[in-house]
Amino acid sequence: MVRPERFWDKVAVRYSRHKVADEASYHRKLEQTRRYLTAQSEVLEIGCGTGTTALSHAPYAKHIRATDYSAKMLEIAQGKADAAGIANVTFERIAIDELKVPDGSLDMVMAHSIFHLLPGWRDVIPRLHGMLKPGGVLVSSTTCLGDGRGVLRIVGPIGAFFGILPGLAVFPREDFLAAIRQSGFEIEEEWQPGKGKAVFIVARKPH
Repeated sequence: MVRPERFWDKVAVRYSRHKVADEASYHRKLEQTRRYLTAQSEVLEIGCGTGTTALSHAPYAKHIRATDYSAKMLEIAQGKADAAGIANVTFERIAIDELKVPDGSLDMVMAHSIFHLLPGWRDVIPRLHGMLKPGGVLVSSTTCLGDGRGVLRIVGPIGAFFGILPGLAVFPREDFLAAIRQSGFEIEEEWQPGKGKAVFIVARKPH
């Protein structure tokens, strides 16, 4: 299997040039997320890619720690931040399993388009729950490859086997929602813009 960071380093420039496929849905997700942000919010984003979402939310939060394991993705993200004069987003190259965050220290964790890239995704959710303050929220837009017959569901495992693509986790929407609830979260918002589209979730850690 190809190492994920090497794959994403290789495609980073091309990835950064792609336009958002569904602008309306993306902006709705941004607006919904901002309802949970305040000027005092401490935020962590895992799998931040080229930083578009973190930088979009920067004016609405105190600080965003945006992490990824692709150095090239983060180089592009930092360039965007520098060009826009944004200073309250810190980009950091680190794998999710290496993250050290004090328990109960965050107001929000964002995890967009990342869980289906994590073979151990079920173990990540309870860790994120622990990082959040009581009342804090996990916000995620997640592709559930176990639903339907999407191309990635077939091509992904084959590509991983031959070392062309990083590994993909295939799970249905209901398994994803169940794992979030079993980790102690209460789901406040659940929205899917269409069949086969990523599921947008806002889940709160109870007080």
